[in-house]
Amino acid sequence: MDARGVLNLLDLTLLNHDASDADLDMLCQKANEYRPAAICVFTEHVAYVKRRLNEGIPVAAVAASFPIGESDPSAASEAIRAAVQVGADEIDCVLEPRAADDFPGEAELAMLIAMREASAGCVLKVIIETPLLDERSMRACARMSLAAGADFVKSCTGKRGGCSNEAAEILAFEVMRHGITMGDHPGVKLSGGISTLGDVNRLLGLVNSEDPSIKGPERLRIGASSLLDELIE
Repeated sequence: MDARGVLNLLDLTLLNHDASDADLDMLCQKANEYRPAAICVFTEHVAYVKRRLNEGIPVAAVAASFPIGESDPSAASEAIRAAVQVGADEIDCVLEPRAADDFPGEAELAMLIAMREASAGCVLKVIIETPLLDERSMRACARMSLAAGADFVKSCTGKRGGCSNEAAEILAFEVMRHGITMGDHPGVKLSGGISTLGDVNRLLGLVNSEDPSIKGPERLRIGASSLLDELIE
């Protein structure tokens, strides 16, 4: 995929609670010029960037705790609703792993239901921390997230490891499986350790080998803002 194609899939991200107005202005200037799939910020910055973005550029809010996910569904719901109230178009939210034989289980299902209900009307991307999970847990988390109504399953936050080839293949397969079973068409977001156009093309090749229909920003996103300079060159 060429640079423009990757830009069309890119969630341009600035996750810094201490970001200044100048930092956020620069993010919006880049977004307005290069038109990524979305920009991704913390909830407290959503209203500011919404006023400075050109029409048609969605704003994704990272809501609830990050990079360590929230453990209380009520707290997660409150945080997500706050993001929706200030204008978020999309929600990125961590499904926090537990070191337990029953993971994912009833606690995770309750969290996913809370995420989906609170984000109604928005695109919901559930962040599965795949670097911390074995294959069974990756598949189980993806299936549970999709069954709960997630629009995307996302490989990781990038704070506790990167997106492996295995994770890209597993998430793509589970999205394909869900589509065949349920008839809807969710997506995959790849993030974590993606630093070159070569990384992108390798991972996209793995996704498309599982399901060639996973393409376009409605079904495929990339979280790799450090790529922007390479892409615009």
